[in-house]
Amino acid sequence: MGRRVTSVDVAREAGVSRATVSYVLNDVSTQKIPESTRERVLAAAARLGYAPSAAARTLRAGRSDVVLCLLPDWPIGPTAGEFLDHMSTALADHGLTFMVHPRGRHARPITEVWKAITPCAVIAYEDFDEAELAAMRAAGVLATHVIPGTAKARAKAVDQVRIGRMQAEYLHGHGHRRLGFAFYPDERLTDLCRPRLEGVQQACASLGMPEPLVVDVPLNPAAAARAVDRWKGDVTAVCCYNDETAFAVLAGMRERGLSAPADLAVIGVDDIPTAPLSAPPLTTIRTDHDTTADRVVTRLLALISGETPSPTPPASIRLIQRQSA
Repeated sequence: MGRRVTSVDVAREAGVSRATVSYVLNDVSTQKIPESTRERVLAAAARLGYAPSAAARTLRAGRSDVVLCLLPDWPIGPTAGEFLDHMSTALADHGLTFMVHPRGRHARPITEVWKAITPCAVIAYEDFDEAELAAMRAAGVLATHVIPGTAKARAKAVDQVRIGRMQAEYLHGHGHRRLGFAFYPDERLTDLCRPRLEGVQQACASLGMPEPLVVDVPLNPAAAARAVDRWKGDVTAVCCYNDETAFAVLAGMRERGLSAPADLAVIGVDDIPTAPLSAPPLTTIRTDHDTTADRVVTRLLALISGETPSPTPPASIRLIQRQSA
């Protein structure tokens, strides 16, 4: 029809007043609507493809039902996708709409984004300054939550450091005394990669091992093979930034006629769906992203309701042992 279907159209289709449509579609309990009338209104709305206006819902409820997630300029891989998918489902169970806004290199300022959407809550991976927080509160944003991960939040990124420590401690427990670290050379991910490296460095220091030999490993077999050359003859095991980087190391080893774990043990991070399918199957560290997402949602719901949220426990992180290490 070239225009949005409104409650007036539904009322005309159902042969009832606009007020009756409003009572039915908003499930107003104080109004007694005959069941036959209710069914007629719902059927008319379905036939016309009626969708309630978000702006109207905001006016009625006094707040938006949108939770805005501001992503940094990151590539969206399986791990981020899994987390965001679970967040969306968990928030939908509480009547909230999850909206993700990736911030590219030339993205509009944060302020413009949340002002355009008027969300009830904002999730981000970067700290907000005090002026930004004050502006959000004044605009009716009821909750903000920062997930540690970037440079400003690195001091809080204890889970990422713990992942690196777990990698190194596992390899030390299997007899390795000189480790390498496969660093993924993408500036967009440096602030995620560095805390994991810090964890490996901390473990090496506390276990009496030398500093890990850090080498950039692009997702390219020839370049990865040159990285493997740097480790040969000294390093016996490599901690990788993530599973994709581990796959690159394994590809580089094949280029040089080497195999894991006989020539070089390899351990990744994330346990993405293809990790068990690598050759050999990849030993890795898995974070329970579903539980993490549930805890973020619980915290947001408390803040939106004006309650003091309970302290968030550390994420569940476990090692998945396979043949590569």
